Amino acid sequence: MKSIASTSDKILDIAQSLIVAGGYNGFSYADISAAIGIRKASIHHHFPTKAELVSVLVDRYRKQVEAGLMSLREQASSPADQLQFYVNYWNSCIRDASQPFCVCAMLASEMQMLPEEVASRVRAHFQSLAAWLASVLQAGVEQGLFRLDRRPEEQAQMLMASVHGAMLSARAFGEPGQFIAIVAPEIARLGVSGR
Repeated sequence: MKSIASTSDKILDIAQSLIVAGGYNGFSYADISAAIGIRKASIHHHFPTKAELVSVLVDRYRKQVEAGLMSLREQASSPADQLQFYVNYWNSCIRDASQPFCVCAMLASEMQMLPEEVASRVRAHFQSLAAWLASVLQAGVEQGLFRLDRRPEEQAQMLMASVHGAMLSARAFGEPGQFIAIVAPEIARLGVSGR
């Protein structure tokens, strides 16, 4: 039996696709209203302000990301495999356009213009992702799988910037293959064999 998405879930889904397409300032409640076929007043009933809507969206996105990263640890005990699965996930999303850009990366590009309640959640996403990457890199070093030029925390920041920058390049050039062309050499530098 299919579960029927609630109105608030539909609003969040449309808001997420609109943010990925144009950022925080690139959509309005009128856009969501047109996409779902409900009145703007109904959207305001669920999410009184745009800042509240995007805050809830970022919280939902962070939970999904954290669950995905935990699942990676369960699927693969090797830090090299975990890192490769992470990169492969984004490569697939960009290639099939199912999620062509990280919501928080898009929001981060507008950080100075975001309400603080949204900006703090975006920062928390990046802190959490960086901590996960650093832990994977550290485990890889301990297992003799990775050779790092820097401390795991610094290397994690560089890798995170590479992944998000590669998303941006793939979008700018309209070429999904740009993503892996940019990220693969960064992964190879760590000593991860191609899988």
